Amino acid sequence: MVARLLSYTRASKELHLSQPAVSMQIKQLEENAGLPLFEQIGRKIYLTEAGREMYHYSRAIAEQLDEVDDVFEQLKGVKSGRLEITVATTANAFATRMLSMFSKQFEGSTVSLDVTNRERLLRQIADNEKDIAIMGRPPADAELEIEPFADNPLVVVAAPDHPLVAKQPIPLYMLQDQTFVVREQGSGTRTAMERFFDEHNLSITSSMEMNENEAIKQAVQAGMGLGIVSIHTIELELETNRLVILDVEDFPIMRHWYLVHRKEKRLSPITQAFKDFVLSEGRNLISNIST
Repeated sequence: MVARLLSYTRASKELHLSQPAVSMQIKQLEENAGLPLFEQIGRKIYLTEAGREMYHYSRAIAEQLDEVDDVFEQLKGVKSGRLEITVATTANAFATRMLSMFSKQFEGSTVSLDVTNRERLLRQIADNEKDIAIMGRPPADAELEIEPFADNPLVVVAAPDHPLVAKQPIPLYMLQDQTFVVREQGSGTRTAMERFFDEHNLSITSSMEMNENEAIKQAVQAGMGLGIVSIHTIELELETNRLVILDVEDFPIMRHWYLVHRKEKRLSPITQAFKDFVLSEGRNLISNIST
């Protein structure tokens, strides 16, 4: 963890340990290795050559131990397996329902769900911390198995009393005069939004950046601007008339939901069962939720 984060402080927080405890274990490891694993330059720490080698082999060992767990889960069978899933925050609206339906078919299994941002989700998959992920914009990575399973339309939303609600349908150019509440840089929704407006030679003004969909929805409801969100995240707001989808020219921006896992990962029976379930039932389940 220290090697990945290059910080004793952040590593101790991630591991829920005190910083002295982490430092002590690193010191003991260096004594056993007979070489320094880190060097400090100014306030920053860096891996030495020995540290880079130790990090490489440590990850390989950890992955083999994880594989042992997977093998034993296979021996136990699907009914008693454990499934570790990570999902992008935008997918949480439907992922919990999908898991609920899946769990009813495999009542003896244990499911762990982590809802997180794109950066942490990709790190979890790269470090083999999770079995499988659900996300909206997977990276172009040859080491990953990526399969689409449902459409993910991005729509423009506004507060019910916004002036544009009365002017629908809305020409696309009119959005240039509006203020938007947007996701943080690097998020899948933000990237898709920026690409869309660039392709249409439009520039928009953003009043605020937020790293959670819930915050964006609340800001739009409060009249702080328009938002662009996945239609699957606003079911409740539409039902209660707290948000309105604007009928804007060339919208929705059509994206997809994907299942992602490491290509070489040996899927346990419960993980394979979940993957098969999502690929066969995911589209219909999400469509039912949207309607």
